Amino acid sequence: MANFNSRRWKINRRHVLRGMGASMALPLLQCMAPGQLMADKASAAKEGQGKPKRAVFIYVPNGVNTLTWQIQKAGADYELTGPMKSLEEHRQQMTPISGLYHPNGIGQAHECDKIWLTSAKISQEGGAFRNTISADQMMAEVTSRHTRFPSLELAVTGGTLGWSRDGIPLPAERRPRAIFDRLFGVEKGGLEVAKRKLNRRGSVLDAILEDANSFRGKIGTEDRNKLDEYLHAVRDVELRTQRSYDWLEIPKPEVAAETKAKLTRDIPNTEAGDLYRTIYDLMVLALRTDMTRVITCMSGSESNGLAIPEIGVAQTRHELSHHNGDPEQLRRLTETDTFLVQQFSYFLSRLKSYQEDNETLLDRTMVLFGSGMAYGHSHGNANLPMVLAGGSSMGFKHGTHVDFNLPSLGQYNMEESQKHYHVCSRPVDSDAHLSNLLLTMMQRMDVKADQFGDSHRVMTELLG
Repeated sequence: MANFNSRRWKINRRHVLRGMGASMALPLLQCMAPGQLMADKASAAKEGQGKPKRAVFIYVPNGVNTLTWQIQKAGADYELTGPMKSLEEHRQQMTPISGLYHPNGIGQAHECDKIWLTSAKISQEGGAFRNTISADQMMAEVTSRHTRFPSLELAVTGGTLGWSRDGIPLPAERRPRAIFDRLFGVEKGGLEVAKRKLNRRGSVLDAILEDANSFRGKIGTEDRNKLDEYLHAVRDVELRTQRSYDWLEIPKPEVAAETKAKLTRDIPNTEAGDLYRTIYDLMVLALRTDMTRVITCMSGSESNGLAIPEIGVAQTRHELSHHNGDPEQLRRLTETDTFLVQQFSYFLSRLKSYQEDNETLLDRTMVLFGSGMAYGHSHGNANLPMVLAGGSSMGFKHGTHVDFNLPSLGQYNMEESQKHYHVCSRPVDSDAHLSNLLLTMMQRMDVKADQFGDSHRVMTELLG
């Protein structure tokens, strides 16, 4: 890839798109100009972008024991329920939210995590699922020019929350050592080996792109749309490859040996607390060093959540969610809810412990913690458990419980479980779309969008 080494990412008008049985003409793609990375950073400095804006999304699978989770009162004088008590110290930096739902998620079982940040439509007839871009990736498109990594996709277990513009899942990394090495490790074989690898990738891209225009005119509209989607994905790889090449010239931050040793241990899944906290520590370190400003973390998918033997729970979260009303199973589910919130509280405490221009790291980082399901036993997807924390310097106002159910309900009936499960299965307020929250967060990250998915307004209840 001759022009790649000179860092002039200008695509020749004649390339080959192979593997589809023909040579095709490709329209000239918009490409990165020489030195674009440095130009971006200089532009950011002129714009006064010295204070980063960050976003973190943490997913909880299979909902919660909503009978012990549900906060009873809206407003500032609400009382945190048992599983949420560890969040009391963060009361003024967070907002519990009740009543949100994804219209396209109602009735879904094990696809909730896939659409949590997209709100995409899932076929009810079992057809092929095509996702859309996730909110985190919309944010990453804005922040990527400032950071080595546009975003980080992580998981304690399970899949990913991040989806590209082409509806492709972005693989999540689960191993602490691999996460650390990607962020702060030395390239295997040194700088020149890394450059050769990127050059080979560039050569493959060169081989994919050549003379597609004439072929494009010979195929139908549906095929052209598919081809354009494919070429869009190729262009995305091109830009990522060039950006990776540019960042090779910039040294990674140095991390103290003691910190490295702590964060690169092999931790078995049976030591869930240690594993969660290590992943969270890695996330904090990535944000502190400005390696990225957008992170998603899957604590488990609907079919793959950890057992927590250290608190006496041997079942997976999926097994516990299908409790059939058994009191012991419900007690254990509440215990795991409590455990997960405690780990989340630890993460918020770590973000609060670091100062940045007379603000805490949490002040400039908004964190969404929640699930795409409320009541796991019968897959209730309304009244989703949700907590938004941080981002006070980005315009968020905290300290209250925002509840979209109570204006219609008046009060919760927790004595009759089936009545509350109904609240968690069908939305009380049909306008309380989770996408409204996602749109609000996107705009706080300077994403220029007036709508996202099925959103229809900004959640002004959250803004100061």
